[in-house]
Amino acid sequence: MSIERPSVTSLFLEPCSGDSPLGVATGFVVARGSHKYLITNRHIATGRHQETGQPLHQSGGLPSRIGIWHHVPGRLGAWEHRYEELLDSKGKPRWFVHPIHYERVDVVALALTDTAGIDFHTYPLREVEPKVALAASTGVFIIGYPFGITGGGKFGVWSRGSVATEPDVDWGELPVFLVDSRTRPGQSGSPVIQYFRGGAVPMADGGTAIFSGTVERLVGIYSGRVNAESDLGFVWKHSVLGEILSGGQKERIQD
Repeated sequence: MSIERPSVTSLFLEPCSGDSPLGVATGFVVARGSHKYLITNRHIATGRHQETGQPLHQSGGLPSRIGIWHHVPGRLGAWEHRYEELLDSKGKPRWFVHPIHYERVDVVALALTDTAGIDFHTYPLREVEPKVALAASTGVFIIGYPFGITGGGKFGVWSRGSVATEPDVDWGELPVFLVDSRTRPGQSGSPVIQYFRGGAVPMADGGTAIFSGTVERLVGIYSGRVNAESDLGFVWKHSVLGEILSGGQKERIQD
């Protein structure tokens, strides 16, 4: 079976109130030392609209745990469903938020506790070489589960987009830029990547490098559109991952 690596790195998520799913979302895993962390959007963990704070599900239900479809070791194309609790024994959030912007950054990291017998396909926590050029108009891919649709099994679905604002500029004074893409519910928490199948690749230093194999770069985390009528969406910069995990700041208030 020939599968592109990014199809595997995205994970199908189900935020749940007890055993009742409240929807579908996307996430991925990063490693820090010996620990693994699920990365997704804050509004997925809270079950609340990022700006209004209102419950996202029509029932008013809020998630207490999140279901994750993990890969079975040695069996590409096989998955195992496991739960991770979102709240600790005192009912407080377990996830880490941005240490400076707190809830304004729609990205969280949840330490995974049930990791035995899982095959992890992680993204790097920080930038790695080679450093590929990223600019306004650059093409990117958002790999997740629009409307809960999968690419067969629980493989991710690739959506194409282009960078819509200067990625080196903090849009709205936050570590985020905009992407132009026809995204849909279920893709929240998706990794946003650049992906080249070899050949000539533009580099950040202005040059061009020739590669014989694939080149992949995580550039950020998708978190939804600016409004329901727009195809512009938010991409939180890759740098927020290292900042979140270095900061060690848990969610401050959970109503």
